[in-house]
Amino acid sequence: MVEASWEILAQLAPWLFIGMGVAGALHGLLPKNFVRRHLGGKGGVARAVMLGIPLPLCSCGVIPAGLGLKKDGASDGATVGFLISTPQTGVDSILVSASFLGWPFALFKVLSAGMTGLVGGWLANSVSNNPSTIIEDADQGGNGSYSLSEMTGHAVELLQSIWGWLIFGVLASAAIGVFVPDGFFETVSSYGGLVASLAVLAFSLPLYVCATASVPIAAALVLNGLPPGAALVFLMAGPASNMATIGAIYGALGKRILAVYLGTIIVGSVGLGMAADFIIDPEIIAQTMEHHHTSMLGHISAVALLLFIAKFATEDILRFISNRKVVDSSEPKLVVGINGMTCNGCRNSVETALKKLSGVSNVVVELDLEQATIHGEVELDAVMTSIVAAGFEVRGKIS
Repeated sequence: MVEASWEILAQLAPWLFIGMGVAGALHGLLPKNFVRRHLGGKGGVARAVMLGIPLPLCSCGVIPAGLGLKKDGASDGATVGFLISTPQTGVDSILVSASFLGWPFALFKVLSAGMTGLVGGWLANSVSNNPSTIIEDADQGGNGSYSLSEMTGHAVELLQSIWGWLIFGVLASAAIGVFVPDGFFETVSSYGGLVASLAVLAFSLPLYVCATASVPIAAALVLNGLPPGAALVFLMAGPASNMATIGAIYGALGKRILAVYLGTIIVGSVGLGMAADFIIDPEIIAQTMEHHHTSMLGHISAVALLLFIAKFATEDILRFISNRKVVDSSEPKLVVGINGMTCNGCRNSVETALKKLSGVSNVVVELDLEQATIHGEVELDAVMTSIVAAGFEVRGKIS
C-alpha cells in the first residue's frame, strides 16, 4: 500500500506543479475582474465556459466563484455553464489526466466539459427569468499584475485548497490497485457500458472530489477493468456535483435551474461516457499506464509535494485549535463581509493578514457566509486596508 501510494504520488506531482505554475500565470497576467466582466449579455454562456475550463477551481472554490458571478450580474445560463464546466477541468487536471490516461482521453474530457457547460447554460437561460443580464457597470479593473510573488502565491493557495483531496485520491487509487480482487470491475463491465456508467454515476454524483485528485482513482478503475467511458463519468460527475453544490444552486437559483444543472450532468456524463467507449481506444490508455515509470524528477517532486502538504496540515490543525479557543464574551469583536474568497487558500490569506494587525486576539473566516469575525481591539479602517491588501473586497461592517 505504501509503495503503491508513493508510485502514484511520484507520477502525479511533476504534472501538478506544472499545472500550478500555469494557473499562477493565468491569475497574474489576466486583467483584474476579467472573468466577472465577460459573463453577461449575448454569448455569456460560451464565454463563461471558455473562461472556466482552464481555471483550476474545484467544487470547493467554484460555488462561491460562480454564485459571485451571479451577484455581479452574470446570467443564470452563464452561471450554470461556469458551475458545470469549471470543476471538471483546470490546467492541472488536464495535464495529470494526460499523464495517467493519455492525451486522447484528456482532450475528450475537455471537450465533454465544454459541451455539458454549453448545453446546461443554454437550457438554464431557456427556463430562466433573466437570461440576458448585461454587466455594463462592472469595474473594468486595470492591467494584469505581473508580480512573480502574486503568481506564486496563487499557485500555492491552489495546492493548499486541495491537498486533503489529493491525499484521498492517492490513497484511494492505491487501495483499489492493492485490495480490489482481480476481475471485479471486468465483472461489472460484463453487464454493459451503460450499467457500469450508471453504477459509477450513482457513486460519484453526491461525492465531493477534486478534478485533479480524482484522476488517479479513475486510472486505477480503468487498470482494473472498468471501461474508459465509466471512468469519464466519474471524472465528470464527481467534480461537477456534490451535495454542497446542489444545495447552493437550489438556494441561489431555484428548483428549475437545479433540475437543468443535474439533468445536464447526468445525461451528459453518461452519454459522453458511452461515446468515449466507441471513440477512445482502451489500448492507448493501457499503453500510457504501461509506460509510467518513476523518474528522479518524480521522486523529488513527490518529496516537495509532501513537504507542502505537511506545512498545510500543520497550519490547518493550528487553525482548528485556534478557532476552538474560548473567547472572552466581553472582548470586542468586528464582523465584516468579504467578496472574492473562493477556496481555503483565500480564507488562509485573509486570516493571516488580519492576525498580523495589532490588538487582534483571534480571527475566524467563514467561506460559506463570506465574512470574517475579528476578536480584539482593532479599527475598521485597519481591517479593511488589510483585507484589500490581501487581494479581496470588503462589503462592509456586518456587526
